[in-house]
Amino acid sequence: MTEEEKRVEVIAKALPAIVSISVSKKIETVSQKKSGGVFPLFERDRAKMKSINQRMTGDQLDFGGGSGFIVDAAGIIITNIHVIKQQSLDYEVTLHDGSIHQARLVDVDPIHDVAYLRMITSPSQTFSVLSLGNSAHVQLGQTVYAIGDVLGVFPDTVSRGIVSGLGRTIEAHNEERKETLHDLIQTDAAINPGNSGGPLLNSDGEVIGINSANVSQAENIGFAVPINSIKNDLQDIITQGKIRRAFLGVRHVVITHTIARGLNLPVREGILVTSPSPHQSAIIGKSPADKAGVRENDIIVSINDTPLNERYTLEDFLEDAKGNDEAHMRIIRDGKEIVLVATLLEKPAV
Repeated sequence: MTEEEKRVEVIAKALPAIVSISVSKKIETVSQKKSGGVFPLFERDRAKMKSINQRMTGDQLDFGGGSGFIVDAAGIIITNIHVIKQQSLDYEVTLHDGSIHQARLVDVDPIHDVAYLRMITSPSQTFSVLSLGNSAHVQLGQTVYAIGDVLGVFPDTVSRGIVSGLGRTIEAHNEERKETLHDLIQTDAAINPGNSGGPLLNSDGEVIGINSANVSQAENIGFAVPINSIKNDLQDIITQGKIRRAFLGVRHVVITHTIARGLNLPVREGILVTSPSPHQSAIIGKSPADKAGVRENDIIVSINDTPLNERYTLEDFLEDAKGNDEAHMRIIRDGKEIVLVATLLEKPAV
């Protein structure tokens, strides 16, 4: 088999498990139709998606959507949180064969910008799935394919490239949300608006990443969440119907040398407890952090004697922790060091 024949076979085998996701909300009055606005998570997507965002069709307000892929024969779909936009919306999934299914939101992982949907079907119906690869084995220069519903207009669009970087960290935001994503796979395969949530495949057709972002100011710089980072959560979704991750309850930013200098902080590493949005509190009410006495503007420098920094974040700690575990936090507050102890809870379901 030639390289081209193998490539065609890989794509053909993958397409039945690729989905297009439409996001909408039922509306009742003209005034409701004109109120508010929801933008994609990534600032650079906004202008490009403007022509397909917020279209009004009948009694539905269309918020756009994106791509996803099926990972379990029962109809579980992986996509990005910024594709589903927000909770309590209506999700419609279109498969490669043109069939359309309603879907419900199962759970979200804000650490990695990942959302899980389940198609609403009969228990006997099964679907094609994509095999998950091992993103720990990804190497610079290897061939990859990105597949998705570009601009919500061109489904099953395939682009080819290579892995052009590993372990990248980016910041994605709009007026309401600001997210820092770590350990991403960088690729020069074209990732356009609408590709978000679709798979990044290796040359064997295995998923090694979830396409999440690109850089509009550059040529062919895109990013994907490594697939290994969601495997434990996916198993929870399949067996428990929700993600069973530990939960602390703080919003924060990771302190870098630039942030430390800019804010005149007393330390150069740790996490600063602060909300990236004026609409959200830095401390989630009645959370373990709230009960332990954590305050906004606290600097958490270590948990259980392990320093927090760009290489080991709070998310890394919580990913390995479980509900009822204790978190001994060394904190800098008003120039003084204190220790607070929080008993972690299981992450609340959406």
